[in-house]
Amino acid sequence: MSIRILITGGTFDKEYNEINGELFFKDSHVPNMLMLGRSRVTVDVRTLMLIDSRDMVEEDRETIATNCLKAKEDKILITHGTDTMVETAAVIAKRVTNKTVVLTGAMIPYTFGSSDGMFNLGSALAFVQAMPPGVYVVMNGRCFNWDNVRKNKKTGEFEQLT
Repeated sequence: MSIRILITGGTFDKEYNEINGELFFKDSHVPNMLMLGRSRVTVDVRTLMLIDSRDMVEEDRETIATNCLKAKEDKILITHGTDTMVETAAVIAKRVTNKTVVLTGAMIPYTFGSSDGMFNLGSALAFVQAMPPGVYVVMNGRCFNWDNVRKNKKTGEFEQLT
């Protein structure tokens, strides 16, 4: 079994410019994270875009959904910014019905050292293998149905709606 990993950006892959204090994108950290985590899962990693999810437009979400449809794998993990993760999951859920798709991200950039990214990536790899076909959000060690989750901006965690 192979898992397709689609990289879209988000805090997961942000870098910090020490001179001006801004966050920016350079390359994805996912391949290095998989190596450091000693993952032995067969994956095919593709970078679709490196953008902040707040800057995503409908065309970007359609690109992600199209790549899910075209992937030969039936298990897909997407790294995504946390602010609009649920919106992207909704677009995917409308178009992709026969695959297991898991979206995950990070609240703190991987390069900061105290990031939740490694844990979320590992959790997402486990859940994408274990869950039945559907679209899910995996954050904080929990797996949520895409239509029953929200980001709580006060606590910095994802939570179930009902």
